[in-house]
Amino acid sequence: MRPTPESSPSCAPFIQPIGVTEGRQRAVIDAVLPSVDGGRFAAKCVAGEPLAVEAHCFAEGHDVLRVMLQWRREGDERVTEVPMTLKWNDEWHAQFTPPTPGRYRYTVCAWVDNFASWRHELERRVDAEDIRVAARVGAAEIAAAAARAANASAADAQLLQEWAEALERGAADRTLDAAELKARALDAHQAECAARYPDRTHASTLAPGFPLVADRPLARFSTWYELFPRSAAPEPGRHGTFRDVQAQLPRIRRMGFDVLYFPPIHPIGRQQRKGRNNALRAEPGDVGSPWAIGAEEGGHKSILPELGTHEDFRRLVQAAREQGLEIALDIAFQCAPDHPYVKQHPAWFKWRPDGTVQYAENPPKKYQDIYPFNFESDQWAALWAELKSVLDHWIAQGVTVFRVDNPHTKAFPFWEWAITEVKRTHPEAIFLAEAFTRPKVMHRLAKLGFTQSYTYFTWRNGKEELTKYFTELSTRPGLDYFRPNVWPNTPDILHESLQSGSPAQFRARLVLAATLSASYGIYGPAYELLEHRPRHAGSEEYLDSEKYQLRHWNLDQAHSLEGFIAHVNAIRHAHPALQRNDTLEFLDIDNDQLLAYLKRSADNQDIVVTVVNLDPWNTQIGWLTLEPHTLGLPPDQPFQMHDLLGGQRWRWQGARHYIQLNPWEAPAHVMQLRRHVRSERDFDYFQ
Repeated sequence: MRPTPESSPSCAPFIQPIGVTEGRQRAVIDAVLPSVDGGRFAAKCVAGEPLAVEAHCFAEGHDVLRVMLQWRREGDERVTEVPMTLKWNDEWHAQFTPPTPGRYRYTVCAWVDNFASWRHELERRVDAEDIRVAARVGAAEIAAAAARAANASAADAQLLQEWAEALERGAADRTLDAAELKARALDAHQAECAARYPDRTHASTLAPGFPLVADRPLARFSTWYELFPRSAAPEPGRHGTFRDVQAQLPRIRRMGFDVLYFPPIHPIGRQQRKGRNNALRAEPGDVGSPWAIGAEEGGHKSILPELGTHEDFRRLVQAAREQGLEIALDIAFQCAPDHPYVKQHPAWFKWRPDGTVQYAENPPKKYQDIYPFNFESDQWAALWAELKSVLDHWIAQGVTVFRVDNPHTKAFPFWEWAITEVKRTHPEAIFLAEAFTRPKVMHRLAKLGFTQSYTYFTWRNGKEELTKYFTELSTRPGLDYFRPNVWPNTPDILHESLQSGSPAQFRARLVLAATLSASYGIYGPAYELLEHRPRHAGSEEYLDSEKYQLRHWNLDQAHSLEGFIAHVNAIRHAHPALQRNDTLEFLDIDNDQLLAYLKRSADNQDIVVTVVNLDPWNTQIGWLTLEPHTLGLPPDQPFQMHDLLGGQRWRWQGARHYIQLNPWEAPAHVMQLRRHVRSERDFDYFQ
């Protein structure tokens, strides 16, 4: 008898290695993707769409692995398994489709498959005696599989047991040709049955697995339009109402938007109210900043009376839904000095030695009309509960899309808790983080649960910086959790590049936003009406900003970009390639003023190539390199590129293609690939 470590006098005492509970688990799961910080945070996907999972798995030696992807809805103990396929370099792939929005978990289970390893070895054996010995080894493996099958299928158990016994007899029968015995041992039908009952005693599983948030499709692809309801009146000098906004819904929907976003709609503080152009002293009749929330009429759960009532608001939400629009609200967790919270809950604010509350500052900017919450308050739990109740209140009014103002100035643990709790009962909720801040902070907010995130697009204008930034946004690790939502302008930001008022620049920036990112937005009507006057030289603030005053917008001006915006958005809605971020590929073009890139749909049937002239004043020409194999075409096959913006069609062949863009005529080409030529003369016959 072979001595055990305990009985052998020459064997040192066994000391169990730290972290090892079962030394016979030979399969190594080296990595699983997607994995956000090793599973600390949830990856993101869209319900109803497959999520691809990759695992790096191997074992010592040459034995065969079996690898399974396991997934379940959070809170559900039932696990669904999907076999993973070995692609190359020990990389295993599979996918699963979360059926509905919510939280899920997935993991990987791997083990050395003794039956498959035996079969693999037998395939290579040629010596007759080796084959007979191997047949007996296989018989034992198959008999064990039969025993495991007994509780699941009596028919399978019987088939496997009979197979095992036949191999034992065949191995002992010297009259049976070894080649025939090998063929019986490698029988594919019976092997398929045995594979259903593997020995997983020593399987390795990554527990507790990786969290996943499945959102509705609007999280992946959305088109936002920001509008101040108080400036929606059709005649100048009158405060706009929700009813005025309702009259504009058909126009906004015709432009192709699916989210209509409002700045805060709450009562506006009177104490320290800002005047026009951010003046420290308000004049009689000045309406103040909507972000100075709260007055004697109420706070974050109240509506500015001039806009209407809760009933008016619910009517607007329903009318928007009927138009195919969702209303998004700005959530700004801060208070005006006369917000009811200041008197009711003084512990929620920071008090200075002179008995006043510390107002918000972002030097050199000062916001005397805004009091930030103190997230280090001894009453933090009550503060958290109240702020979450604000979200619950507006969800009850029919709103499930929120743009969150400056989330990076509030405690990060609060957001992780609040968003998780809201989405536990309302998984359809979408949160957009408005955070123009340090990159790691923006990414942390996305990891904490924000569905979408603002980006640095507004300040990325050159070819190199656009290429570098959007390559980062469209690749891992950020791709797994950070969904960009890009804005060429906001009420806070009129970038220098737009201050010339060049229509070509406005059109080019819109095309870039709409085609580089699956989600984008504009602040209107300022954008379509080419609003471009800064408050002063070097400022990114609008002159006469409607953050501080009513504005009347003449929507019928001849220079309006309304039709152009509608055309671009129609292209986005018609082409799945433009509704995702993970297929973005920048193309080589020999002119630094021309930016070229390609996107494709998940099934590769829709391919869109965009070329944008970054120079708003001059015609630019260049040679675009687009290899046919990139498009899935033979090298000599002609193909058509159909410019969806201008309507032109070009016959291309080979890898080099001439581009000319006059910004005053067309700042960009947004071209759909049409693969098959039926006629050399009439390119309208392309598929």
